[in-house]
Amino acid sequence: MTEPSVIARKQGRAGRITLNRPKALHALNMDMCELMTEALVAWQDDADVELIVVDHAEGTRGFCAGGDIRMLQESGKADGQEAREFFASEYRLNTLIKEYSKPYVAIQDGVTMGGGVGISVHGTYRVATPNTLFAMPESGIGLFPDVGGGWFLPRLDGATGMWLALTGARLKGEDVLAAGVATHFAEDPAGLADKLCEDGVSALDGLKTEASRSYAEHQGEIDDCFGKSTVEEIVAALKAGSDWATAQAETLASKSPLTMKIAHRQLTEGGQMSDFRENMKMEYRIGGRLVCTENFIEGVRAVLVDKDHNPKWEPPTLEAVSDDLVDSFFAPLGENELQFI
Repeated sequence: MTEPSVIARKQGRAGRITLNRPKALHALNMDMCELMTEALVAWQDDADVELIVVDHAEGTRGFCAGGDIRMLQESGKADGQEAREFFASEYRLNTLIKEYSKPYVAIQDGVTMGGGVGISVHGTYRVATPNTLFAMPESGIGLFPDVGGGWFLPRLDGATGMWLALTGARLKGEDVLAAGVATHFAEDPAGLADKLCEDGVSALDGLKTEASRSYAEHQGEIDDCFGKSTVEEIVAALKAGSDWATAQAETLASKSPLTMKIAHRQLTEGGQMSDFRENMKMEYRIGGRLVCTENFIEGVRAVLVDKDHNPKWEPPTLEAVSDDLVDSFFAPLGENELQFI
């Protein structure tokens, strides 16, 4: 018997969801999105369920390492339909979590990237641990920081979100709390999920809710440089800055120029929106189109398939990414594109 990719059950006061795809570090696929959605919908009006607790199977170093990128690439090489269906399912789940009427607690113990951020950061409470490794690394494969990145990233302090989106910078442990990605920090998460199921959200009492950021000395430069109105201006400001800033510019030189320009506009527009669903519709328009580009297919080849880490980006430079090209990813859906609801 194959074990389910998501184990959903009622335990004590809670509806508990345990991610159970360990060989993939619990990266999300369609089956997992549907199982999580089914459980959350069932528990929405269940009087026995006071809260939701989300964790991952023991013995693995990932909470959730992202999404099914290889599937997205294969779909993009074809007609993109499977990718669009996956995005629709995943984004509906993100929206359900964001709008959920009961406390939703995610224990971000281990690798929490991409899709793993989407099933945690929109919840009521997010618990980081010493093992937490957060990132939105999509610019390195020619994708974009989706799963609600356009909503939560621009709402972090200053230009922190833009820095994370463009560079794919990783935050570890207490930095995840300090940045506002997590709401709590547990030095030892052992038994926390069980305690939450038994005691409810009061189990979070006593956990750290504030932390100093290890990158605090760079916050001013992050805000100054990554707060610019174009990616070209960001790069220019970084190149004229400190050693740390010039290192950030070197990092950006390895990322997809198209992704960076899309992400900059995504975060700029998402930060101005007042409706989470509108942001998710915007991201759905981008995602369904971007996976079909040579840029994304090449990025996955270089990083995840051949692993030569030498992608030939298309377009190859920031200057070659026209405003019209960026506009095309944000345009209204055509009749042949699956509608996100």
